[in-house]
Amino acid sequence: MATELSTIGKNQALVAIFEGSGFRNEYPSTFEVNSEVSHIQKLFIENIDFDLTYTPLRHLGYKLSQNVIGEIAAKGGETISLSFAVAISNRFGFEDVRDLWEGVTAAAKEYSVRHLGLDLLPSATGMLISISGCGTHEKGEIEKKQVASNDLILITGDLGAAYMGLHVLEREKIAFNSAGAGAQARQPDLTSYKYILEQYLSPHIPVNLNSRFKEAGVIPSAGYFITRGLGSTIKELCQEHGVGARIFLEKIPIATKTFEMAQELDIDPVTSAINGGDDYRFLFVVPLSQHEIYRKDFQDFEMIGFITGAEKGSVIVTPEGAELEIKAQGF
Repeated sequence: MATELSTIGKNQALVAIFEGSGFRNEYPSTFEVNSEVSHIQKLFIENIDFDLTYTPLRHLGYKLSQNVIGEIAAKGGETISLSFAVAISNRFGFEDVRDLWEGVTAAAKEYSVRHLGLDLLPSATGMLISISGCGTHEKGEIEKKQVASNDLILITGDLGAAYMGLHVLEREKIAFNSAGAGAQARQPDLTSYKYILEQYLSPHIPVNLNSRFKEAGVIPSAGYFITRGLGSTIKELCQEHGVGARIFLEKIPIATKTFEMAQELDIDPVTSAINGGDDYRFLFVVPLSQHEIYRKDFQDFEMIGFITGAEKGSVIVTPEGAELEIKAQGF
């Protein structure tokens, strides 16, 4: 039986949640740095950004922490602080908040986040999670980055798997709900969907990307964290830097399991890669002059296109040479 937060009190609940975690509650956090600082703020809303029907709270805390850590890492930064404001309705007990925070703490330890903060607020509509992240950058590093025509566009892994995983979970949710309250609980066999389910429920971003860049002596011209689909990220890149982009359709990496699920659902796998979400991959723009370095030292990266002039727009190039304008909603 869940413990009602009202029986503990907010302050005591926060003390208990942090006890033994290795962190103290720094909300708001104050710290001194000797480098440039970046800041990001994100809001996640239940039944829009996540569904607790099939998302364990530990997974959610870990995943949402990575969402912010990834945004900072894409710009070359190291996340030093994460502050959470969690609004919850009375259907959530103390144990639920503790489970969520265990996921956050696991991510903080894995990615060397030094400061954590948590505040709890009431909600009449379920769970809402606001996250504020601060990252540090070496002085002058951001100013060094300039995107130019013919720069290469690279990504760090396959796309579309998380979107397919979400489809599996939504399908099983509908089947479960349609069975009715009196029906025997159906335990679906999801073994064959393990890869795509992991990509949605518990994605993992590499810890050492920026240290690898430093060791190789290279600085990407730009970096982005793909969470709203490749198309949306490309549009953001082009708008921010005043450039165009050519993406080669056959170069977009799509896993075999993603193809199989797309065929099962009669969905175009390329559409899932371009417009799907929650891929948790990085996109980097790198100078053409550094192509050999990346080909040698970053073989786990995939080159999918290059930068063009703004007048050429952002397009997908098919194997036949046709150019299709990239369209993306961004949410």
